[in-house]
Amino acid sequence: MHGAVQGDLMFTKEFITEKVREIRKRYGFEEVPFFIDEVIYDSEGDKLFIIARDRSDKSTIIGNSFVIGKLREELGVKQVTVYSKLDLLIKRKRVLKNIRRIEGTHLEFLKPILEAELKFPPRKWPELNDNGEALVFLSFNAKAMISFAEKVGLIPVKVGIKYAFPKWEYESTEGSPKEVLFPDEEKLIGIAKKKGLRIIISDFPFDLKFKEDIALLNPLRFLHMGFFEAKYFFGFEKPVILDKNALVDFVISYVHEGLMESTDGANLIWREWKR
Repeated sequence: MHGAVQGDLMFTKEFITEKVREIRKRYGFEEVPFFIDEVIYDSEGDKLFIIARDRSDKSTIIGNSFVIGKLREELGVKQVTVYSKLDLLIKRKRVLKNIRRIEGTHLEFLKPILEAELKFPPRKWPELNDNGEALVFLSFNAKAMISFAEKVGLIPVKVGIKYAFPKWEYESTEGSPKEVLFPDEEKLIGIAKKKGLRIIISDFPFDLKFKEDIALLNPLRFLHMGFFEAKYFFGFEKPVILDKNALVDFVISYVHEGLMESTDGANLIWREWKR
């Protein structure tokens, strides 16, 4: 689909290209060539998806988040997101691999979600219900972890480091601030066993691992869903307790995997270190 319609307005790739050029010129950004392969408008969510040819084209369109922000304002849509063709190819490859990995396991109920992700963008998930309970460890993306569990029909059994999320109700455990960013697998497996749970959801540094018949799952890596994508889809609330040095490693790993823009990562680190 090369064009997307909003009311009487046609969002063609040519129209969007011209708009981005105009904004970059108006605000003194360097004139550089860039290519848009596709534009998809999701009228249900009032979201515009721009598919750039490669990552440098994507960076030009985003323009340190300033250009994309102005574009959204001028188009009058709720959200504008830019992906490169490579981003979507990597995502597709990851999702297909994970469909195969969960076959015949106690995570097979997630298959309809993965199949829906193959059609992204836009994101249209089927409703899943009654898939039991899962241990959710409240890590950096805790809101996303809880929302993911609920959206796939799991009841989240919440545990977390004491005082990390003071406004929330959960079972608190002793632990270091580093665990909010890099959860302690062995400790969580022990808690899950005591509670008779076979799924643990948290910000693990991997997408999925089976250990002692327990699935350790990081939904964002598992679905190859970016940090800001997850923030819009699931919501986000920052933990009060954080290890600043661990945050740097955490952000670097997300940027390296293409799950966070480097400028967004730098802003997260900068805000935390300023405190």
